[in-house]
Amino acid sequence: MPRLATRLLAWYRRHGRTLPWRGHPDPYAVWVSEIMLQQTRVETVIPYFERWMRLFPDTRALANASEQEVLNAWEGLGYYSRARNLHKAAKIVVEQHNGELPRDLDALRKLPGIGRYTVGAVASIAFGMDEPTLDGNLRRVIARLFDVTEPADSPAGEKILWQLAAEHLPKGKASDYNQALMDLGATICLPKNPRCLLCPLMEMCRARKNGTQDGLPVLKPKKEVPHYIHAAGVIIKRIGSPPYETVLLAKRPSQGLLGGMWEFPNGRVNNDPARGLTKALETGYRLKVQKKEALGIVQHAYTHFRVTVHAFRCELISMSKNKDMKWLRISELENYPMGRIDRQIARKLTTDEHRF
Repeated sequence: MPRLATRLLAWYRRHGRTLPWRGHPDPYAVWVSEIMLQQTRVETVIPYFERWMRLFPDTRALANASEQEVLNAWEGLGYYSRARNLHKAAKIVVEQHNGELPRDLDALRKLPGIGRYTVGAVASIAFGMDEPTLDGNLRRVIARLFDVTEPADSPAGEKILWQLAAEHLPKGKASDYNQALMDLGATICLPKNPRCLLCPLMEMCRARKNGTQDGLPVLKPKKEVPHYIHAAGVIIKRIGSPPYETVLLAKRPSQGLLGGMWEFPNGRVNNDPARGLTKALETGYRLKVQKKEALGIVQHAYTHFRVTVHAFRCELISMSKNKDMKWLRISELENYPMGRIDRQIARKLTTDEHRF
């Protein structure tokens, strides 16, 4: 083996992280973990992974689950298209591959939500194939090891990094090698203030030699993140005998941001949310409401924009029939998957004061 791989694997045998999906006999577990780990930290993923495997221990269990059950289990991890794609892919695996994740790389690539990185990770870690992979940690480690100055998020930079990942892959050791690079990036070759003196590859790191490690990987300048203001209507109705409170929720379209999740009817407004609320609800949901009181403000930052939501308690005047809207007991809200903003509003409704 090349000296780089020998040193890295020796370090990994002593310092590799113990993670619940490592050494798991089922490739399904590796697949689930790799999807969850996309743009998400390991410590955040671990409890989600463990709960997911209890709820959906194999592809058949996942394929037979409802979309609402899947999104409920995923709630809080974000990037919900990952969960929807896992669900769709599980159905394909059951229907076309007898419930077994395919070893054929072309078949793997055809599954929803599986790109080049995931194919390499699953092929090497789950099936022991000599396939490179390139997640955020590997991208950073390789860029520094070989002092790659081409932007890592450009087509040219990606091509260079993939070539380097493939060229230095030790035959028969791809699983440990790829996971070792992941661990090195997560614990030693950190995005800021890398711990170079502890790195087993310090002597062969070109960026360390040239003093450029803090500036790598090079990334294209980020665009300014826009900020949007929304107003949301918390429409409460007392029904039944004895009377109990229900609240009106809307289900988002299956495609797009937060697809299939539930939300309080809302819409984008100008700098006067109180004035814009009634028009936004009538335009977006064909709801006529009377604004009663301000409940509070909730904020959240998504990948490409920030949003501030002003929530108002409202009284319903009239509504049109809409199969994507539903009256729910406030006590039932925990059973319906929501994004972070709507979950914050829902949880505040369970307090006696109904205040933020």
